[in-house]
Amino acid sequence: MSTYTLPELDYSLKDLEPHLSSEILELHHGKHHAAYVSGANATLDNLAEARASGDLSALNKLEKDLAFHLSGHVLHSLLWKNLSPNGGGTPGGDLGSKIHQDFGSFDAFKAQMSAAAMGVQGSGWASLAYEPMAGKLVVEQVFDHQGNIGNATLPLLVLDMWEHAFYLQYRNEKAKWVDAFWNIVNWKDVEQRLASVSTIDLKL
Repeated sequence: MSTYTLPELDYSLKDLEPHLSSEILELHHGKHHAAYVSGANATLDNLAEARASGDLSALNKLEKDLAFHLSGHVLHSLLWKNLSPNGGGTPGGDLGSKIHQDFGSFDAFKAQMSAAAMGVQGSGWASLAYEPMAGKLVVEQVFDHQGNIGNATLPLLVLDMWEHAFYLQYRNEKAKWVDAFWNIVNWKDVEQRLASVSTIDLKL
């Protein structure tokens, strides 16, 4: 039985236009994300077979495969919830206050997150995450679904910078995708995620 499944979208394929085309969303969700789900489930099956047989000679590859596919599934699942046809603008409430506290202003945060996205070398993501040791919001880069983030940070808002996320619409002008992204951010979703994790007090 499969462990992971492809989540349904909360909106239709055309609802995020003109900022994100229905063609990209259909391929991104229905093909790319679905492939991560299949890959994660297949890797779990392969790991179970390796344990049962006692042959763990391929463990290093299987661990990397699981990190790649499972991170792809988790990040994409978060991305779809982070987007909304009624998104954009600036966050208020506790999220807005927290962003101002930790970054100085919303504009400063937006500039840092956009720069992080543009600075991803190759394939990866920019992420606004909660770091529970200090109780702070941080901006991180995620490369190739293999890490480069704090071990205990919890992503709240993610921006996909893999070419499949934007190339059909924006070609090589990825800065236009970054600009468009801010018009469809679901700040209500991000604020709910902050509220759910901000009580975590990590002691190491």
